[in-house]
Parts: sequence; C-alpha cells; structure tokens
Amino acid sequence: MEKIDLAYVAALYREYAGDLAAVGKQQREYAESMGSRMTPQLDDLEAEITYLLLRATRPAVVVELGTFHGWSTSWILSALRDNGSGALHSFDRIDNVVHNVPPELADGRWTFVQGAIEDTLDRVPADTGYLFVDAAHSSRFARWYLEHLFPRVPSGVPVSVHDVYHFRTTLPLHEGRVVVRWLDGRGVPFFTPSRAKARGVYETLTGLREELGLSPVRGPGDNPMIFFRMPQAR
Repeated sequence: MEKIDLAYVAALYREYAGDLAAVGKQQREYAESMGSRMTPQLDDLEAEITYLLLRATRPAVVVELGTFHGWSTSWILSALRDNGSGALHSFDRIDNVVHNVPPELADGRWTFVQGAIEDTLDRVPADTGYLFVDAAHSSRFARWYLEHLFPRVPSGVPVSVHDVYHFRTTLPLHEGRVVVRWLDGRGVPFFTPSRAKARGVYETLTGLREELGLSPVRGPGDNPMIFFRMPQAR
C-alpha cells in the first residue's frame, strides 16, 4: 500500500500526464459550456490529485459527500470512466448536480442520494474504496462523520477532505481542526498541496505541471484539501 506523499503524487503525475491533459481539456470545455450553472470548487491540484489517486487505486466504489454544482463529481466520474470500472455514490441535500453532470459520465456508474447524510447513512456502501468529503465545514458536522461515517469505511482506503488548510493552521470551530486533531491522535500522516500550509509541495507540483505541459483548468487556488488513508478502527 503506497503512502500518499509528494514522491508518490509526483510519480502519478508523470505516469498519467497524457490522461490528465485530456481530462483537463474536457473539464475546461465542460465549465465553459455550463456558464453560471457551474462554480468549480476544487482548484487544479486538488482535482488532479483526486483523479490520480482514483486512477492508481482503481476503487470499485467511491463515496462522495457534498456535490454542489458537480465539479468534483465530474472529475471523479472521469477517473472511473478512464479506469473502465467503478461506481460513484454521491450524497447531498441539494440536487444541482443532477442537472449538471454530463449523461455520458453518469450513465451506468453514478448513484445520487439526496438528503442529509445523517438520514441516509445506511445507503453508504460497505465496500467503499475511496471517500471524498466536501460538505458542511463545521466542527459539529466533522465530529458527527468521524463518529458515524468513518467507521463504515475500510482501513487503508484513500480519503480526501476539502477546505482544511486555507491558512498555515486550521481555523477554530472548523471541520479542519477536528479532522487534523483526530488524525494526529491516531498517528496518521496526511498529504496536502496547500500553498499556505505546504509551500514547498505546492511549488514542486506547480513546477511539475509546467514541465509536463499541463494547461490550467480552473487555475491555481488555495489548495486546502488533505489526503490520507483511513486508519484502523479503534
């Protein structure tokens, strides 16, 4: 099982550079065609690293918590399409994503569950192979999913949590602080391309993208997402 760190992520960029270029072109055209109906939430590094980890780990089932307009959903579905296998189960209170995701990405590989995850937890597949979290960012909600959702995900599964490091430290009363403390308490390392938290990582990957000739998709941003592997349940 590969450790999610800079060396691993950089190697994946090189391995899948051609596919990333093709998906980047697709996503630029997708965003342009959607106009005001699409507000991309993930910046390029966050979206691309998510795509790369999905390509490398080839999960049979992905769970996405929080969809908004469908930007992350389309990246995830693109990775599953390019893998030639896998299904995505997305959970959200609002259904904007249903009207936004291209049918050619959704057909045969996507299930959308509308409602609060607290009420639909029983619909989270037991064989989740990748967990993507970008929903409510309160400390209360983080404590809830750490207690109720995370134990349903097998150990070793890659996890992405968005909006953790907009700054060098996590914010008080925020999801990120709760999650990072939870990881620290279990000795679980995480990886982030955050420009504020890990400037060297950000600059290395930005330079690598330029070397590989990858054009901007959404463009640079704060890159606050963290990536880690689910620890064993206590």
